[in-house]
Amino acid sequence: MLGTLSLASSLFEKRGYFAHWCARTWSRLILATTGVRVHVSGLEQLVPGRTYVFVSNHQSIYDIPILFWALPYQLRIIAKDSLGHFPFLGWHLRRTGHMLVDRSRPDRSKIFGWASRLTSAGLSLIVFPEGTRSRDGRVARFKGGSFYLALEAGLPVVPLSVVGSRHIMLKGRLATYPGDVRLVVHAPLDTTELAGTDPKAFGERIRQIVAPEAESDVDPHARA
Repeated sequence: MLGTLSLASSLFEKRGYFAHWCARTWSRLILATTGVRVHVSGLEQLVPGRTYVFVSNHQSIYDIPILFWALPYQLRIIAKDSLGHFPFLGWHLRRTGHMLVDRSRPDRSKIFGWASRLTSAGLSLIVFPEGTRSRDGRVARFKGGSFYLALEAGLPVVPLSVVGSRHIMLKGRLATYPGDVRLVVHAPLDTTELAGTDPKAFGERIRQIVAPEAESDVDPHARA
């Protein structure tokens, strides 16, 4: 029902604000009905209404509803350009402000156009630079291409550590389990002077901020 409302709203409300309300409502319902409690810390470090690029580790499908509900910002995602060709899903992504990119050939002019639209509309992005979900909670290498837009456009980057979401829904399983998840919001990093920085090196810098908290519940014996 919320998906239908969201898609229909894109015919009239091009900024995607109502679609985002649908996404947050959907997220809240999923968390409440499956007994997932999210504990957030660090939000006071951010400026309400400002455009940020939120960079998170990825443990579970639940990370998306966790972030959409816990972060009081107009959030959009970066998705593969190929998803834009899917009926309904692609239409919805394109019409509600989500960013569809060809990661193998990033278009510099489109990047600056996107950055301008993000800031003028007060939108923020969510990026999962690992590219896949972690089975054991360890944070994999961050792919440099995920940071190209933030570095070139000078958008502030906010590292996020999601802790424990993998226990809610294990990778490869459909079953869900009630429990507590922590979301740690780290201090934003200013990138206005970092154009031309190696994205891979910057990605590793962000990973070093995210990993200690994200891996805080990893069994040290399993790490060996």
